[in-house]
Amino acid sequence: MMQIQCQNLTLGYEKQIVAADISFEVNKGDYLCILGENGSGKSTLMKTLLGLQKPLGGSLRFGEDIRANEIGYLPQQSQLQRDFPASVEEIVLSGCVNRLGWRPFYGKLEKEIARENMEQLGIFNLAGKCYRELSGGQQQRVLLARALCATRKLLLLDEPVAGLDPKATAEMYELIEELNRRQGITIIMVSHDVLEAVPFASHILYMSHRDTLFGDRESYLKSPYGQMYASMLQSRRGKES
Repeated sequence: MMQIQCQNLTLGYEKQIVAADISFEVNKGDYLCILGENGSGKSTLMKTLLGLQKPLGGSLRFGEDIRANEIGYLPQQSQLQRDFPASVEEIVLSGCVNRLGWRPFYGKLEKEIARENMEQLGIFNLAGKCYRELSGGQQQRVLLARALCATRKLLLLDEPVAGLDPKATAEMYELIEELNRRQGITIIMVSHDVLEAVPFASHILYMSHRDTLFGDRESYLKSPYGQMYASMLQSRRGKES
């Protein structure tokens, strides 16, 4: 089932084009990893998918089962956000805000959803803790739980392992894979962590300043960009041996 379809998309700000001729389709249960060069438009694409800015050209279409308030989002964090003085439970609950409608307060349903997601991600024991006192890995679990409060269909993750140590990075990838494989949640993830991200992806969108490439993981691995990945992987294995 199609959830997102982009055709000949042009991205940018006002009259400044950042990326052009981007075409891809995301179906239910896919795990799309968006890779590419710095400044190639990956973050701009993410903002466009979230409806934070309009495309300059082309078409962006969502499937019938996806609404704007049914997309979970885990953003990149600034230092100011890492120091946010709120409890874990308050931050996770804020992911339920689109469920409130005209109600001014969270109800029993929203609190139960938040509790389930905190338990699922192993952070319920941290519910009363201040967010800024947590480790980087714990903070990312909190933000992932918050994103899950908004959806059970589609997650957009922007550099979810940035700044994490190797152990926390591995754990985060395992959590994301479990959400995708066992719960069928569609994943769209922007990552610079090519060596770790590619093995989990079902599809790859590679963005460069010259062109874009979209296909399943096998097609990517056979492409010139995939050969660069293979070379990097071989170099790392050589260093480890």
